[in-house]
Amino acid sequence: MIEVRLPSSLVALFPGTERKLARPDAPTVLALIEGLDADHPGMRDRLCTDPGPALRPYINAYVDGEPADLDSPLHSGATVHILPAVAGGCKSTLAL
Repeated sequence: MIEVRLPSSLVALFPGTERKLARPDAPTVLALIEGLDADHPGMRDRLCTDPGPALRPYINAYVDGEPADLDSPLHSGATVHILPAVAGGCKSTLAL
Protein backbone atom coordinates (compact mmCIF):
# COMPACT_ATOMS: atom_id res chain seq x y z
CA MET A 1 0.00 0.00 0.00
CA ILE A 2 0.98 3.61 -0.59
CA GLU A 3 0.03 6.40 1.79
CA VAL A 4 -1.22 9.56 0.06
CA ARG A 5 -1.63 12.89 1.82
CA LEU A 6 -3.76 15.49 0.10
CA PRO A 7 -4.11 19.22 0.85
CA SER A 8 -7.35 20.38 2.44
CA SER A 9 -7.91 22.71 -0.53
CA LEU A 10 -8.13 19.67 -2.84
CA VAL A 11 -10.15 17.54 -0.44
CA ALA A 12 -12.74 20.33 -0.20
CA LEU A 13 -13.47 19.89 -3.92
CA PHE A 14 -14.21 16.17 -3.47
CA PRO A 15 -16.64 15.72 -0.57
CA GLY A 16 -16.08 12.54 1.38
CA THR A 17 -12.40 12.33 0.48
CA GLU A 18 -10.00 11.98 3.39
CA ARG A 19 -6.76 13.96 3.61
CA LYS A 20 -4.83 10.76 4.33
CA LEU A 21 -5.53 7.78 2.06
CA ALA A 22 -4.15 4.26 1.75
CA ARG A 23 -3.94 3.31 -1.92
CA PRO A 24 -2.94 0.12 -3.71
CA ASP A 25 0.62 0.02 -4.98
CA ALA A 26 1.21 1.90 -8.23
CA PRO A 27 4.36 2.00 -10.38
CA THR A 28 4.50 5.82 -10.76
CA VAL A 29 3.01 9.01 -9.38
CA LEU A 30 0.90 9.32 -12.56
CA ALA A 31 -0.54 5.82 -12.07
CA LEU A 32 -1.33 6.74 -8.46
CA ILE A 33 -3.14 9.92 -9.57
CA GLU A 34 -5.06 7.97 -12.19
CA GLY A 35 -6.13 5.54 -9.46
CA LEU A 36 -7.29 8.45 -7.32
CA ASP A 37 -9.21 9.79 -10.32
CA ALA A 38 -11.01 6.46 -10.72
CA ASP A 39 -12.41 6.86 -7.20
CA HIS A 40 -12.75 10.66 -7.31
CA PRO A 41 -13.54 11.70 -10.92
CA GLY A 42 -11.97 15.02 -11.83
CA MET A 43 -9.01 14.77 -9.45
CA ARG A 44 -6.53 14.11 -12.27
CA ASP A 45 -7.73 17.26 -14.05
CA ARG A 46 -7.13 19.29 -10.89
CA LEU A 47 -3.58 17.96 -10.55
CA CYS A 48 -2.37 17.49 -14.14
CA THR A 49 -2.30 19.40 -17.40
CA ASP A 50 -2.82 17.99 -20.86
CA PRO A 51 -1.12 17.58 -23.23
CA GLY A 52 1.67 15.90 -21.44
CA PRO A 53 0.54 15.08 -18.93
CA ALA A 54 2.46 17.13 -16.40
CA LEU A 55 1.77 18.33 -12.88
CA ARG A 56 0.08 21.71 -12.92
CA PRO A 57 2.49 24.58 -12.18
CA TYR A 58 0.98 25.17 -8.73
CA ILE A 59 1.04 21.50 -7.67
CA ASN A 60 4.04 19.79 -6.05
CA ALA A 61 4.46 16.08 -5.39
CA TYR A 62 6.88 14.49 -2.94
CA VAL A 63 7.70 10.81 -2.54
CA ASP A 64 9.15 9.98 0.86
CA GLY A 65 10.04 13.65 1.30
CA GLU A 66 11.83 14.01 -2.05
CA PRO A 67 10.51 16.17 -4.93
CA ALA A 68 8.79 14.03 -7.56
CA ASP A 69 7.18 14.31 -10.97
CA LEU A 70 4.63 12.12 -12.72
CA ASP A 71 7.26 9.63 -13.89
CA SER A 72 8.76 9.17 -10.42
CA PRO A 73 8.68 5.52 -9.39
CA LEU A 74 6.81 4.38 -6.30
CA HIS A 75 7.45 1.44 -4.00
CA SER A 76 5.22 -0.40 -1.59
CA GLY A 77 5.08 1.56 1.66
CA ALA A 78 5.90 4.91 0.03
CA THR A 79 4.37 8.13 1.32
CA VAL A 80 3.25 10.60 -1.33
CA HIS A 81 2.41 14.19 -0.44
CA ILE A 82 0.55 16.31 -2.98
CA LEU A 83 0.79 19.96 -2.05
CA PRO A 84 -0.20 23.27 -3.57
CA ALA A 85 2.68 25.63 -4.26
CA VAL A 86 3.16 28.34 -1.68
CA ALA A 87 4.30 31.76 -2.79
CA GLY A 88 4.80 35.07 -1.13
CA GLY A 89 6.94 36.43 1.59
CA CYS A 90 7.29 39.52 3.62
CA LYS A 91 8.93 42.80 3.06
CA SER A 92 11.38 43.57 5.76
CA THR A 93 11.01 46.94 7.44
CA LEU A 94 14.27 46.51 9.29
CA ALA A 95 16.72 49.27 8.37
CA LEU A 96 20.28 48.04 8.03
